[in-house]
Amino acid sequence: MGRRTKAVLADLRQAIETLAPVAGDRLPPERELRALLACSRETLRGCYAILEAEGEIWRHVGQGTFRGSRPVHMPIRDTVLIEGATPLDVMSARLLLEPQVAAEAAAKADAADIAHLRKKVAEGRAARDRAACEQADDAFHRAVAETSRNPVLVGFLIYLSGARRRIAWQREWDRTYRSIAPDEFQTTHSDQHDAVVDAIAAAQPKNAADAMQNHLRTIEAAMAMRPE
Repeated sequence: MGRRTKAVLADLRQAIETLAPVAGDRLPPERELRALLACSRETLRGCYAILEAEGEIWRHVGQGTFRGSRPVHMPIRDTVLIEGATPLDVMSARLLLEPQVAAEAAAKADAADIAHLRKKVAEGRAARDRAACEQADDAFHRAVAETSRNPVLVGFLIYLSGARRRIAWQREWDRTYRSIAPDEFQTTHSDQHDAVVDAIAAAQPKNAADAMQNHLRTIEAAMAMRPE
């Protein structure tokens, strides 16, 4: 959580004590709270997600945001959870899932799959700006999932891809991209993609999982270490 979000969260907690002191009280509309806290919609919704996870507030589409725990008959929406996810939350989820997806792809791939994956790697090497690089990277990881022949895994990857298109992720990705020379960035990523495909082509699930984990750890480290 960034310093700005921490400050807004602290102010929001105080505002709730005044504006919605009793469990069940409805909070003011978002636009009023944004003006009061002098923050963006993204920051306020991130704070909301934190408070909702703590059981301090709950939200209902079309009705508003309320003080207290969510009634048991109203399950939390996945879109609410993802709004509060940080880029490193997304990376953590990818590290849990994608190495195993690569391992499954290594067990299922045929010659046509390998040719398709090689094509995706080549497209990544040809990318010449941040947007093209991100698009090619997303296409490669989706292709690995599709090679697993498991529609549930493909669905999970599509969900994570949606999270990667959120503003918070894109800002972090932009900062990371600018902190590394573009040629080095693209070469490193493409080389790591090649290593994943090599392991899949060799039908070596463990090596494919290890190669994918190494690739994702590189991205995670670059995000964590980029200058403020």
